[in-house]
Amino acid sequence: MMLLDLSLLVLFGVGVTLCLSELPWIRQRSLVDRLRPYTRLARPGLAAGTVQLGPLSSILQVLGPLLADVGSKGSRLLGIDTPIELRLERAGSAQDPVSFRLRQVLAAILGLTAGSVIALMVSPPAAISLLLILGLPLLGAMSLEQKLSTKISQRQRTLQAELPVIVEQLGMLLCAGYSLTAGLSRLADRGTGVAAQDLTWVMRRIRQGVADTTALAEWAERTDLDSIRGFVAVLALHQEAGDLGSLISAEARSVRAQAQRELIESIERRAQLVWIPVTVATLVPGLIFLAVPFYSAMAQVAGTS
Repeated sequence: MMLLDLSLLVLFGVGVTLCLSELPWIRQRSLVDRLRPYTRLARPGLAAGTVQLGPLSSILQVLGPLLADVGSKGSRLLGIDTPIELRLERAGSAQDPVSFRLRQVLAAILGLTAGSVIALMVSPPAAISLLLILGLPLLGAMSLEQKLSTKISQRQRTLQAELPVIVEQLGMLLCAGYSLTAGLSRLADRGTGVAAQDLTWVMRRIRQGVADTTALAEWAERTDLDSIRGFVAVLALHQEAGDLGSLISAEARSVRAQAQRELIESIERRAQLVWIPVTVATLVPGLIFLAVPFYSAMAQVAGTS
């Protein structure tokens, strides 16, 4: 009952805080919050005029640093050393780190409440009760981390699949007389995929005054792909190489060959997985047919002895 009372008290405190945050004399928006809808943010997954603030703005301003610190320490305990800001950018998420950590806290609170209620209703042994009370909040927080990791992997695979086409198109544009910045801008404006979103972010950084090589290096760091790093290393030679188009064409052939090798490996792995149910379906009846005469022979030996 003490755990149930504590869970209900936490939920009551969260509800009272949300109600009080709606009062105008408590919830005062800062100048940055008022100007945010009229600015274009640098994150590629967020469009202009997107508002991330709401009735929780005052709470987030107070609990934001604490949630970020606790969440980063918990991620390091789970073996995730990458900052949450970089992971959200790699996933193409429009969330900010504080909102993500707040979702984790809410998931942990719901898990704690559910575990406490189940433990009180079922009355299992102490070890199982402790597992429910501590395991469900941890499972709720880790599920969001796992979902974010899955989004990162999916976005990296999509970018890896789009990269050969992007490299070939950029090589053709450079051979046609386009400069590097003009070629990247054209690909960013006319593309619709993940690579086009990243190139839009790169062009935004260049228009902000960042050097093109620096913006491309930041893109390679955000994506965390070796193929992107190699492509950016070739693009960094545009001020020194006289014929960058031929280098880009060679890089395009290399990227295309690597994508073909990965596709062949994936096909071979799937072909091997097909044999698993076939093998099981073959072995089980075979074992049954072998077990019947073996059992009969053993029965005869045991009877004669």
